[in-house]
Amino acid sequence: MTTDILICAADAVPDGGKGIRFPVLAGGEAATAFVIRYSGKAYAYLNRCAHVPIELDWSEGDFFESSGLYLMCSTHGAVYIPSSGQCAGGPCRGGRLRPVALAERDGNLYWQPDDYIRPPKSPS
Repeated sequence: MTTDILICAADAVPDGGKGIRFPVLAGGEAATAFVIRYSGKAYAYLNRCAHVPIELDWSEGDFFESSGLYLMCSTHGAVYIPSSGQCAGGPCRGGRLRPVALAERDGNLYWQPDDYIRPPKSPS
């Protein structure tokens, strides 16, 4: 059974607008992932550029470049196709964003851990 972890209400992620960041462990290290909506569908990725492993957003939740057609890394301008995470230009040549399994149901968005992206440890 896959554990679904609530991110937010589905309507909190507008089409082509700000994304929502959420905490994860990536390979055992604290990181963030994000969810965006593009052409009506929600997509989630690890918030790590394929060029240099740094966060993409310009300011919190700002992942789209000005035309709203691509996700863009704020540091070196790598651009990615929102629906696949595939590099579309810039220094990420041939790279892609790491997808995070996502489910949208009952008006909410949930993410699903895998062997690399896990829930953050709860404070004990």
